[in-house]
Amino acid sequence: MELTEIKQELANMAKRLADFRGLFDLEQKQERIDELEEKMSDPSFWDDQQAAQTVINEANGLKEQVNQYLELQETYDDLEVSYELVKEEPDAGLEDELVSGVTALVKKLNDFELQLLLSEPYDKNNAILELHPGAGGTESQDWASMLLRMYTRWAEHKGYKVETMDYLPGDEAGVKSVTLLIQGHNAYGYLKAEKGVHRLVRISPFDSSGRRHTSFVSCEVMPELSDDVEIEVNTEDLKIDTYRSSGAGGQHVNTTDSAVRITHMPTNTVVTCQSERSQIKNREKAMKMLKAKLYQLKIEQQQAELAEIRGEQKDISWGSQIRSYVFHPYSMVKDHRTNYEVGNTNSVMDGDLDPFIDAYLRSKI
Repeated sequence: MELTEIKQELANMAKRLADFRGLFDLEQKQERIDELEEKMSDPSFWDDQQAAQTVINEANGLKEQVNQYLELQETYDDLEVSYELVKEEPDAGLEDELVSGVTALVKKLNDFELQLLLSEPYDKNNAILELHPGAGGTESQDWASMLLRMYTRWAEHKGYKVETMDYLPGDEAGVKSVTLLIQGHNAYGYLKAEKGVHRLVRISPFDSSGRRHTSFVSCEVMPELSDDVEIEVNTEDLKIDTYRSSGAGGQHVNTTDSAVRITHMPTNTVVTCQSERSQIKNREKAMKMLKAKLYQLKIEQQQAELAEIRGEQKDISWGSQIRSYVFHPYSMVKDHRTNYEVGNTNSVMDGDLDPFIDAYLRSKI
């Protein structure tokens, strides 16, 4: 990269930082952080632990964004100084450092820009993610367990907390269904890009003939709603069942009817929760999940555009996938909405999903 190119790149970055500051509204965010910190200093702050955690998550998310912006600005200022030094007294070593610094900052600016795109209602919320295998028995159930690992690893890379709300194991391997609560700033904003059907092509480890199989799993993602979002639910519309937990959790969980299934009869919406030892707590969490689903239905009816909220709802079968994962006869993961693809399937299955999420969110601008 020539000095003239470096100068042009620095000018571009200066403009982007100025644009970010306007979009970002640094002063307003700092005021909001001050408000939240004042709430946290109240002696009664921890009386409602769930509300307290929501405040802490918002404060931490805002602080992280503000600090990121300030670090970007500081890095840019340092690069400007380095550029002036190299321009006055050429030095090959310092110029190489400058070029690598500019390249690194461009990537960081792109990452920060992606965060700013998450400005829709509930983008900043926690996410409820459900995986449901399609037809195919053990094959598709095993594929669901692979996706479960992929999303868990992705969440861990982002520093998010993952809680298994419901887990139904497969008959031989994998899972029949699983519901995760992924807690962290912008969790829903990122994961809404994953809604849809995921298709796998591979040589089946369950087929003694070594034939190639195609499997499908549906991924549903909803924002976890706070208590101040009013979704009217009439108790007479609910059918509530309790049953013995099928997942891990120790002797107590597996020998008492602590798991809860709630059916909203007017819409035939079903939610289950078995993550807690207490039936009461499972019921509370199941109600939050139900409200999240009913909220989605309400918005879908208002907007009359299903794809805007839940992604395209199609049969879990051939031709309806948003993304294909091919392990044989070649290695490739391709998103059919953006045409973004990579050849390193192992990396993707280890949770490297950000490039796919980035491409999807940018395609919506």
